[in-house]
Amino acid sequence: MSRSHHFHMDQLGHSITVNVGPCRDGEIELLVNGKVVAYRKEHSRGMNVLCGELPGEPSHPFRVLVREPHLVPSTPRCTLELDGIEQPMPERLVI
Repeated sequence: MSRSHHFHMDQLGHSITVNVGPCRDGEIELLVNGKVVAYRKEHSRGMNVLCGELPGEPSHPFRVLVREPHLVPSTPRCTLELDGIEQPMPERLVI
């Protein structure tokens, strides 16, 4: 049975959270400081990309890459790309 996945990381004094809904019909939400800044109603297998911006002067644009395996059902992976550096985002368990 599929379940939702939640990824979180703090960067430059801001909170970045990604919520990935279950199955391919589930949505992906990208939140900065608890506010939705990007949303995809459905996600597909392979790579899903959402873009956001950290507030400040100057602002810091970033991308989140959500990888869903094509062949084997397994946990999605989430990567933050900020200032040209990719960092894996840890999954946080929500009970």
